[in-house]
Amino acid sequence: MCEPPGEPTSRRTMLGAMTASAAAVALPLLGTEPAAAATNTGSAPSGTGLSVTLLGTNGGPPPLATRYGISSALTVNGRTYVIDCGRGAVTQYLRAGLSMPSLAGIFLTHLHADHIVDYYSFPLLAAGASGAQGFQNPIEVYGPGSAGIASTVTGASGPVPGTVEMTRLAGQAYAASPTFFMAEHAGIDPATLLHVHDVLPPSGAGASATNSAPTMAPFTVMENDDMKVTAVLVPHGAVFPAYAYRFDTDHGSVVFSGDTAPTPNIITLAAHADVLVHEALYPAGLATLGLPQALIDHITSTHTDVAQLGRIAAESDVGTLVATHFGPGQQTVVPDATWRRLLRDSARRAGFGGRMVLGADLLRLPVQRRGSRRS
Repeated sequence: MCEPPGEPTSRRTMLGAMTASAAAVALPLLGTEPAAAATNTGSAPSGTGLSVTLLGTNGGPPPLATRYGISSALTVNGRTYVIDCGRGAVTQYLRAGLSMPSLAGIFLTHLHADHIVDYYSFPLLAAGASGAQGFQNPIEVYGPGSAGIASTVTGASGPVPGTVEMTRLAGQAYAASPTFFMAEHAGIDPATLLHVHDVLPPSGAGASATNSAPTMAPFTVMENDDMKVTAVLVPHGAVFPAYAYRFDTDHGSVVFSGDTAPTPNIITLAAHADVLVHEALYPAGLATLGLPQALIDHITSTHTDVAQLGRIAAESDVGTLVATHFGPGQQTVVPDATWRRLLRDSARRAGFGGRMVLGADLLRLPVQRRGSRRS
C-alpha cells in the first residue's frame, strides 16, 4: 500500500525534464494576489525540477480543429512521462519542445479511443529512430488491465484486451512496416523498446466491471529512486478499470484525474497535492450541440461538472487545480472567457484559496512543492 498521499517523498529525485514551450493562462480566482504565471519560455526547461505540459486539452473522440486530443506530459530531472495519448500526442510532444530521447514512460488512465489513439504512434514512429528523432532505451508503459468482459466488436473473441494485449495486437496490426524496415537494416521491432504492464486494482478493493470504483485507498503502481506513482479507481460509466494517477517526486506532487464522475477517491488521492490536473465539463454547453438527450445524460453522469472543481480542490487541499479535457471543447461553443468565469465562480463558492489554471494546448506549468500545508 502506498504512503499517505499528503506525505512528502523526500528520498526521491524524479525522472524527467520537459523541454517544453507553452501558451499559458493562469487565473488568480480568489483574493488580490496575482497567480504565479504558467510560463511560455520559448525554450526547453532546465534538466532539474518538475513541470507539467498539456499536450492536448480536448475531451471526447470527435476531432476539433482548435484543440488536440487529451494528453499531458510530466517532466522531472531530464525524463518525460506522457499521461494519455490522445489525437496528435506525438505531434504536440515535439511542438512542445520535448525531447524524444527523454521519453521514459507512458501512463494510460483508461482505454477510451480519445485517450489511446496516438499511443502506439510513439513506438511505431520513434522507437529506435536515430538521433533526437527517437528514443533508444526501453520505456515503461502502464495502463488498465482487461475488464474481463466479452468484446462485442465484430470478429473479436474473448474478453476485451487490456494494455498488454492491446499493445501486442497493435504490434501485429502494424507488423508490415518494421518488417520491411528491418529487411533493409533500417529499423527495429518497436515492441523491443516497450515494457508494458497491466495495472489491476488490489484484490481486496472488491472492484469489478459492475462495481467499477468502490471507495478505496491509493495503491502503488510503480516506484523507483526518482518517483512513486499511486492510483485509485474512478467511475467512468461502463469503463473498467479507469484510473487517476498521482506522481510524488522530490520537487512536488501532481495528480491526473483521468475521466471521472465526482468521487471521494479523487479527494483521497489528491490530498495536499501541489497540482491537480482535472477534467472539466460544462453541461449547459452540451445543449447547444444538438446531441440526443440520452447522450447528454450519459456524458453528464460520467464526467465532472466544472461547477464541482472548486469543491474538489478545496476538499483535497491542493495548491493548484488545472482544468483540462474540456467538454465541449469548441471555443465557439464555450469561449475561454466563459471557462474562466465558471472556474472563478466554482472556486468562490467552495472557498478555495489556491490557484485555478485554465488549461490550453502546449501550456507548460512549472511545479514547486508548497512550503507549508494545512493539517
